[in-house]
Formats: sequence, structure tokens, C-alpha cells
Amino acid sequence: MNLLDLFIQTRSDSEILCKPLETEDYVVQPIVDVSPPKWHLAHTTWFFEEFLLVPYLKDYQRFDKRYAYVFNSYYESMGKRVVRTDRGNLSRPSVKDVYAYRQHVTNAMKSLLNQGLSEEMKPVLEIGIHHEKQHQELLLTDIKYILGNNPLQPIYGSRKDEVLVEDIESKLISIKEGIYEIGHASDSFCYDNELPKHRVFLEPYAISNKLVTNAEWMEFMAYGGYENALIWHTEGWDWVKKNKVNAPMYWFNDDGKWVNYLLSGSENINPDAAVTHICYYEAFAFAQWKGMRLPTEFEWEIAQDKFSWGSRWEWTESAYLPYPNYQKPDGALGEYNGKFMVNQKVLRGASIATATNHERSTYRNFFHPYLRWQFTGLRLAKSL
Repeated sequence: MNLLDLFIQTRSDSEILCKPLETEDYVVQPIVDVSPPKWHLAHTTWFFEEFLLVPYLKDYQRFDKRYAYVFNSYYESMGKRVVRTDRGNLSRPSVKDVYAYRQHVTNAMKSLLNQGLSEEMKPVLEIGIHHEKQHQELLLTDIKYILGNNPLQPIYGSRKDEVLVEDIESKLISIKEGIYEIGHASDSFCYDNELPKHRVFLEPYAISNKLVTNAEWMEFMAYGGYENALIWHTEGWDWVKKNKVNAPMYWFNDDGKWVNYLLSGSENINPDAAVTHICYYEAFAFAQWKGMRLPTEFEWEIAQDKFSWGSRWEWTESAYLPYPNYQKPDGALGEYNGKFMVNQKVLRGASIATATNHERSTYRNFFHPYLRWQFTGLRLAKSL
């Protein structure tokens, strides 16, 4: 697919995700980590306007010059912006205005792209497209949080892939010690944090061919996993006690029976399904309880062709750090990844919320250890 078609398809996909929403759903921001759907639609539009239309399309007229302040996210070099916690206070612009803004920018982008792409514009367009794909993942995840924390627990729509059952016998895959190459190697798109390709030495290890299941997690809970301080990091234990956590997110105890809120509605926990919506603290504690550990991101990448992945973001034991000889891009786009390389853990794989053709084995997602609103799971490993 050429870049123009990919751009058009990506813009359409974002709006398709929002079709099941009521107008009121577009504005809600229950917690700081969740952005209103309306904001996602406008912010991804702002990206194309600021980084491509304003500098490259002659005589381009902004839809509304005030939107640059309202829909900037974290780009300090691009000027002042609404603070993240206030995104849910934006009753205006209206949802109708946001969709008009999207159409304005999409039409202008078509005009720009039909004029031809310079070598300078191409990488910016690619980042812009994949930036919107990233926000599609966040969009669906945020929508689930908005609906799942509404007392009415409204149904978003049918998602048959949300309950993942790996119908295979659980076993450990052994990997020999050695020097291995890590990082993106082809000419296809990748983010700067997947570069440069480099070598690492790995000690021998084994990694599970399956994700941890709900049945295993319920066993962890039954044996007092959330009450045993000895298996938790100090920060994790403080998080458990402060937030009174006793189960994964979206698990609700209904008269002694655990029920799971899904995008398609609430239903009894499927014990054979992969557990999801857990944070790093929980994943670490579970691994400790099992006498195992989480794989490093490098162990995961080397072994990933030996198991199925892509339906759950998988926590790793790796801190989110730059690769050796990493070079942050110049200018505002250098703020995309490099500035976040501190106090976060790497997740590998993808999830059911990941946009089509956006997953790859070298992709490095990253979140703070306490976050679990994403479709996150875990795979166990151990040293040999």
C-alpha cells in the first residue's frame, strides 16, 4: 500500500473505532492516563497540521489557530498546551467541530501528497501515520476504561478476540547462551527507539510458550498473592495497599463469583483465557510466587519466533533505556521517544487494540510499572 492510501485508511480507521460511541462518551477523562476520544481524534490531526501542512503546503490555512494550544500533547518545542489533566474539561470544540477539523486536515493532506513527497517529508509522514496508529490503540483502550468504569458498564460492541485462549500444552522453550543481534534490521518503518541494531550476550534461559492464564491467576489470588508482602517490590506493595488491589483490572466479585468486564459486556471469568489488564508490579509478584521471573526484552525478542504473540502486550524485566549508540532525532520529533527513557518498563509484542500491520517483533512499548489499563499480560521465564 502506498503512503497516500495508508494515510487515508489510517484516518478512516480512527473514526471507525469511535462509531459505537455516544456524543457524551467523547469527552470523558476518568483518570489522567485516559484521554477523551475527542482529544485523540484531534491530537492526531494536529500532528499532520503542525509537522506537514504548515511547513510544506503553500497557502495552507489553519482550521482554527487556537487548536495548536488545545491539542498539542507533550511537545515542549511546539509551544504551550493544555495540561494533560484538563483534557476532559474541554467541552468545546464540539465533537462535530473535531470531525470537521479532521476532514479539513485530511483534505489538505491529500492535496499535499498529490503534489509529491520530498525526501524530507517522507519520514515525517510515516511517523505521522504510525503515530495515529499508536493512538488507535490508546483510543480503544481508553474507551474500554471510560465504559468499564461507568456504573452501567455499557457495551461497546462485539470483540470476539478479547478473550484469548491458547489451546496448546504449556511448556518451556530452552534458548542457548550466545551473542545475538537485537533491533530493527529491514528497510520497513520502525521508531527510533528500535535502533540501532546491536549485539547482546544472553546466558542460557527458558521461556514459556504460553501466556499466564486466568486460572493460574485465580490460584495466585487464592493462595494470598495480594496479601504476601515478600513477593512484591516495595513500590508494588505500597501500590497494592494504597489502592486496595486484590484482582486484575475489570475483575468484579459478584456474590462470590468473579466477573470480567469486556468491550462486549460482562461475563464470567474464562479460566483458560490469558490474563490481562495487569501491571508490572503484579506480573513481577506472580513470577516470584511461581519461582520464576519475567523475560528481559532481549530474551523475548530472540525467542519470539518460537511462540505465538500479538494479542497481549507482555511485561518484561527490562527498563526502558536507549540502545547503544542511540541517536535522538533533531527538533520536535526528537521528543517522540527519547525523553521518556526513564522510570518505565518495556513491553513487547502487541495487543488486540494494536492497529493492523503495526506490530513487529522489535517494537518497544513502554509504561510506568503501575499502569494496567492496556491489554497487558505476562509470559514466564527462568535462567538455566
